[in-house]
Amino acid sequence: MKLLAICGATATGKTALAVECAKRLDGEVVSCDALLVYRGLNIGTAKPTAEEMGGIVHHLIDVADPRQSFSVHDFEMLAIPVVEDILARGKVPVLCGGTGFYMNAILFCSGFGHVAADASVRAKYEAIVREKGNEMLHAMLAERDPESAEKLHPNDVRRVIRALEIYELTGKKKSDQADTQRPRFPYEAFAFDYPREELYERIARRTQSMLDAGLVREVEGLLAAGIPEDAQCMQGIGYKEVAECLKNNDLQSTMYDIIFKNTRNYAKRQLTFFKKLPGLHWLAPTDCQTAAKEIELIYDR
Repeated sequence: MKLLAICGATATGKTALAVECAKRLDGEVVSCDALLVYRGLNIGTAKPTAEEMGGIVHHLIDVADPRQSFSVHDFEMLAIPVVEDILARGKVPVLCGGTGFYMNAILFCSGFGHVAADASVRAKYEAIVREKGNEMLHAMLAERDPESAEKLHPNDVRRVIRALEIYELTGKKKSDQADTQRPRFPYEAFAFDYPREELYERIARRTQSMLDAGLVREVEGLLAAGIPEDAQCMQGIGYKEVAECLKNNDLQSTMYDIIFKNTRNYAKRQLTFFKKLPGLHWLAPTDCQTAAKEIELIYDR
């Protein structure tokens, strides 16, 4: 049985489409979103409500404490058994989300190079992560091996350390090795292909609706609950900008514009990432029922 992946840019209706497909194909949704894993982050993540889930089982939502870091490797370790269990029960895993690194962690097995591990080298880089954070480690890799850094998310600490380890031990970049992505499961992948200006209009409406729904109150509540401003979850778009505006006591003049701009730039990066996904089917924008019918025909071929 094949996996079904619903991916693409933010604000393109992935959740509703995934639910509709799961209903048609007897599936369960597996969230592939780096912020939906955190408990307590609801408005800024557009976390689906029970009504929006439509009675479909959803996995990998609310599985992490917002005080803790959560890596791509953490996601992979949780997600693969979930996908295998869904398949074992004769149902279709419907992957849904815009975090490409998370989705790829399910769809593909990645090579890590053929250089033996060195515990002392890894310990050195692990210490850097503890003292200076994931972003500093990723910046170090970008200096030594920019091609690998471009492919790896800063939160994918295990793979970032491995790439640095290979460079330190051999003097050669991991990106120069013939590592390949091997499909872990057969799959069909789909994304809505909105015209750029229409996508930006949808992002603008999403941004305003989140603010109207109480995003500022949500961030205030997280901070009051002891979630550090520099916590990994608080670096998500919406949360980071609101926290900064709260700190500067400036909630009116710039907050919406900054969130909208950063979300728009993120959507561009998402589209660039998913364009590289082998076999991706681009869907003309339409309602979920029509799109799901088209997906069902392709999936059942």
